Amino acid sequence: MDLEAAHGAAAAPGKQRRRRARESWGASLLLAYQSLGVVYGDVATSPLYVYKSAFAGDDIQHSAGNEEIYGVLSFVFWTLTLISLVKYVLIVLRADDGGEGGTFALYSLICRHVRAGLLPGGGGGAGDELAVGGRRDARAMSRLRAMLERYRVLQRLLLLFALLGTCMVIGDGVLTPAVSVYSAVSGLELSMEHEHHKYVQLPVTCAILIGLFALQHYGTHRVGFIFAPIVCVWLLCISAIGVYNIVHWNHHVYRALSPYYMYQFLKKTQTGGWMSLGGILLCVTGSEAMYADLGHFSQSSIKIAFMSVVYPALVLAYMGQAAYISQHHSFENAYHIGFYVSVPEKLRWPVLVIAILAAVVGSQAVITGTFSIIKQCSSLSCFPGVKIVHTSSTVHGQIYIPEINWILMILCLAVTLGFRNTKHLANAQGLAVITVMLVTTCLMSLVIVLCWNKSIFLALGFLIFFGTIEVLYFSASLVKFHEGAWVPITLSFIFMIVMCVWHYGTIKKYEFDFQNKVSVNWLLNLGPSLGIIRVRGIGLIHTELVSGIPAIFSHFVTNLPAFHQVLVFLCVKSVPVPHVQPEERFLVGRIGPKEYRLYRVIVRYGYRDVQKDDIEFEKDLVSSIAEFIRSGDSHHNGVLEDTDKSCEKLSSISNGIPLWMEDGEVDASASPHKETDTQIISPNRKKARFVLPKNAQVDSEVRRELQELMDAREAGMSFILGHSYMKAKSGSSFIKRIVINFFYEFLRRNSRGPSYAATIPHASTLEVGMVYQV
Repeated sequence: MDLEAAHGAAAAPGKQRRRRARESWGASLLLAYQSLGVVYGDVATSPLYVYKSAFAGDDIQHSAGNEEIYGVLSFVFWTLTLISLVKYVLIVLRADDGGEGGTFALYSLICRHVRAGLLPGGGGGAGDELAVGGRRDARAMSRLRAMLERYRVLQRLLLLFALLGTCMVIGDGVLTPAVSVYSAVSGLELSMEHEHHKYVQLPVTCAILIGLFALQHYGTHRVGFIFAPIVCVWLLCISAIGVYNIVHWNHHVYRALSPYYMYQFLKKTQTGGWMSLGGILLCVTGSEAMYADLGHFSQSSIKIAFMSVVYPALVLAYMGQAAYISQHHSFENAYHIGFYVSVPEKLRWPVLVIAILAAVVGSQAVITGTFSIIKQCSSLSCFPGVKIVHTSSTVHGQIYIPEINWILMILCLAVTLGFRNTKHLANAQGLAVITVMLVTTCLMSLVIVLCWNKSIFLALGFLIFFGTIEVLYFSASLVKFHEGAWVPITLSFIFMIVMCVWHYGTIKKYEFDFQNKVSVNWLLNLGPSLGIIRVRGIGLIHTELVSGIPAIFSHFVTNLPAFHQVLVFLCVKSVPVPHVQPEERFLVGRIGPKEYRLYRVIVRYGYRDVQKDDIEFEKDLVSSIAEFIRSGDSHHNGVLEDTDKSCEKLSSISNGIPLWMEDGEVDASASPHKETDTQIISPNRKKARFVLPKNAQVDSEVRRELQELMDAREAGMSFILGHSYMKAKSGSSFIKRIVINFFYEFLRRNSRGPSYAATIPHASTLEVGMVYQV
């Protein structure tokens, strides 16, 4: 009996491990299925236009020897295998930034391991230990790391390179919907009577695009349940048609998978074959989405979906098209070499409907990815403030940005109406796609050395191998500048100027704040009353500084010599990590002696975090200060000096003191109506009343300070915001005056304020204006 019991006890952990493994596999399979509708819609629709783009124009012609079609198939197969499968699925997906992916995530990952960030407050200030601390290599710093940390020029080049990739992603968000939907609707040419399609194709495409962007504000979670089935049906459809064409027309087409046919193709076509690579590279469009959407899924789920479903279906689809085209040489022009010509005539209408739905799904994924990357840039001071609406209460990554959505729609319609053919649209999209891939390859080689601590020769091997392939495609795309490739370059140039001007202005504003901050000694000389009248309540002074007293405070008290009994200098800081854990959210410190009742609080958010509303934020803020007074202050008595070392005296508050919350009177002066996903919050809201527990184990002095904090909270909390106007100082260069006085000020006036300011009750807000001469 004892033996049986012992055996059962020994077997129990094994059963639990197997059950957890089954649950893990079940979760991965479910995520893999869901990823089909979110991640792979773009790459799944590429068979609609790859062959048509490759044979467009006079670069190459389809001949009876089939060297061209076999060579294109060989290039498509090996490009899809090496770039999408090997590079992205097997290597790049491992370089996640706290579970997040994308070009800007690679940049922030590098900045977390090397002090190469140029963001305001970066470089070792309080709150930056999440970005650079705790993960640095214990070994001697490599020469590459030392160079990046020493030379400011290299840091600027690194940021510009990351911004270039980001701008190209935005350009891809303009071009992908146009190419996908226009190519899907082009099937009307073979499904309608002669010449009638010309009057229908363009209006139908524009109507679908307008409907696509108009529905964005509902969020992908409302229609997401139908995305994965659509892509599954589409992949099943193209793979079945591919198998049919292989069996029925040319079952020897598999021989074209040999790299030998690539050599034969380039040998025969020469310059024309090289120029056609700009259309062939579209077979990997959407591969970057696998990495950019990593935060919504897991590495294993994306790998399972691609290797088991997407990759085999695409290979069969491309082989099937090549098998059909190899047996049909009587086309009037190269425009007819496309997807729909290889579809059996009886299936063209159903396939057309499925293709349009799949194109919409693929476009949706790219648009959502564009929203996400703009949010990342905005939170890290590289893009003007925009309104961000979270469309899902469960998936924080699903967002909607109204301004960007309508800009994308206008640009998308403009390129569609302007080009009116797949050739120029594909040339434009190809350059955007390959540029992003080149940026990813270069940044990834730095990650291999700086973050993974691998050999520099391994990084060089990665850079040379994949970089050579992508430079070949990049040159083929760039040579078609006048045939549509100028569009992503122009769009990227415009967005790059906006990002650089905004980043430069933000840096200058922060430098002005830092150089003109008031010393703590000036504050201490005023005495406990600060030389002004102290009234009941808590005053929150928002500042970008993590140390010292902002100039806005002295500007305020000079003109209005009265302030609250409790002062909190609040710094809401975005750090280059995806998420900040709740226990690491607040850093609390004291300025001056205890009787001054001055505190500094740094609130840290990752670039994918959702900031709380004002009620939750106030509760967490007061609780954190109370916990600091009760326990943290025992290690931080005395005065915080106005030096960089003062940042080290800030305490990370994990759990606030357990304050009781009682329902108080109705607060009719709260913020106006605020619409959320599920309800509308009335302006008449219950105000939380904080009460210190009588059984709290604190001494009399601490209890008196805590009680004063509670009384001040009951009296009300006011928010003092600085409203700055930037102006280039006299003697500045002409370019600087243009950038600061006109471009930056134009962007500032037409952009949203800080995200935390949107949740502050307007009745409790006071704005203090200042002119910054930088």
